[in-house]
Amino acid sequence: MGYDLKEAMDFLVTLNDEARKPHITEIAGKTYCDKNLVRYGKEEMASPLTATSLNSLIDYINEKQDEFRESMIIHVESPTKVRLLSGLTKERNREELFTVTTNPNGFQFDCPYDQECFIINMQTAFEQTKETAIILTVAGNVENKTVANYGDDGTSQKATISKGIAGKEDVIVPNPVILRPYRTFLEVEQPESKFIFRIKEGRDGTPMFKLIEADGGLWKYEAVASIKAFLKERIDSNLDIAIIG
Repeated sequence: MGYDLKEAMDFLVTLNDEARKPHITEIAGKTYCDKNLVRYGKEEMASPLTATSLNSLIDYINEKQDEFRESMIIHVESPTKVRLLSGLTKERNREELFTVTTNPNGFQFDCPYDQECFIINMQTAFEQTKETAIILTVAGNVENKTVANYGDDGTSQKATISKGIAGKEDVIVPNPVILRPYRTFLEVEQPESKFIFRIKEGRDGTPMFKLIEADGGLWKYEAVASIKAFLKERIDSNLDIAIIG
């Protein structure tokens, strides 16, 4: 009986060993394995450095070229993100060495603001121009319960604003307006674009203000082009670095 039990135990151990082994099968020209295998000898990749300014990326490129691979790529992924990548490795991967991101504008377009919040945002989230000043004049002096439709095209409006110490006057709300919000890296020129400026009355008659983007997103292409030009001017042309976007 003991001998039979030993044989049974040996048989179970053999089965267990077989179960732990990976079994590789080829089906229709493709290789499959029934175990999750951890690969050894895989080429190691660096973790990217991160920053919030384009100048940081330029400093890294100019001072740490010894960390580069044979060829490098700067990918201007969007108006708010730029990555420094290597060319393809032997295994057809790319190593990411540096990433720059920015989020310069907290203004919510197509979202109504009360008078105080709108005025604060217009002064902090936009470059100050003549049209910004006009909007601030209207927004800062519009009277409660005086917003009216002017025409039926969905954009023109009129409102009553305070004029002097005791005077008032009706004004046409300017539309469209051309503004330069902070939407990309601060080292480059902020692209200007058209916005629809709307005023409506809140539940208690207080004015609410809204800006709606009206350029179809064309500003993004202008911002990417400005970033590429900025980098090309400041990176050594002798370096094998392609700038794409």
